[in-house]
Amino acid sequence: MKKTLFAVSVIFCFVNMTCSDDDSVPVDSDNLLIGSWISPVYDGDTITFEKTTELPKDAYGILFKTDGTFVERSFGWCATPPLVFFDSKGDWQLNNSIVSITQKQYPNNYTWRIVSLTASELVVKKELTDQEKDHRVLMDLFDEITKMAESVSCTKASDWAFTPYGSKACGGPRGYLAYSTSIDTNVFLEKIETYKNLEHAYNAKWDVVSTCEVPLEPKGLECQNGYPVLKY
Repeated sequence: MKKTLFAVSVIFCFVNMTCSDDDSVPVDSDNLLIGSWISPVYDGDTITFEKTTELPKDAYGILFKTDGTFVERSFGWCATPPLVFFDSKGDWQLNNSIVSITQKQYPNNYTWRIVSLTASELVVKKELTDQEKDHRVLMDLFDEITKMAESVSCTKASDWAFTPYGSKACGGPRGYLAYSTSIDTNVFLEKIETYKNLEHAYNAKWDVVSTCEVPLEPKGLECQNGYPVLKY
């Protein structure tokens, strides 16, 4: 009977991935960040954590260890009860007030700026990485492009055209975008060209990979409920 109970305990520990002998880290007066933090409260861009003696078995928490390793205890993407919590491990570095965290799973790399830190409370704000900043530039430009393309209602297909846009990492355009010929087409197509060049440079800079299939070129378009629909 004792052997059976021991086997069940081992299986339970393995399934939940929370049986650990180093969840408890003493408070380090020289570095208040060291230790376990729980009960995140999100307020816009900031997150507030409470200090605890060890990570809970059945709730979210993060752990900064003295050896530079980082543990995030969560239930992943699936939130269907009963929740099964597990540990995601990685590394952390502190440079002034910037905490850089690297994990094997998504998100692989992210950065927090410490807004305030006491022995009982940690308040952080997410900092954009250089890659995220470059991607934001791309997305802002693409928003400008789509707003121009969608600024006119589609009522007559002959007043519309389409153009390839973007640059896949494997080569070729990302897709095709319809636009009204009544807008300033010179400005619009210049933005399309700029976006293509920026995305090509982004892919090369950050070693982005993509599938290599070539998107089909539309044979035409038609107007449906005021919107252009590409036809293949």
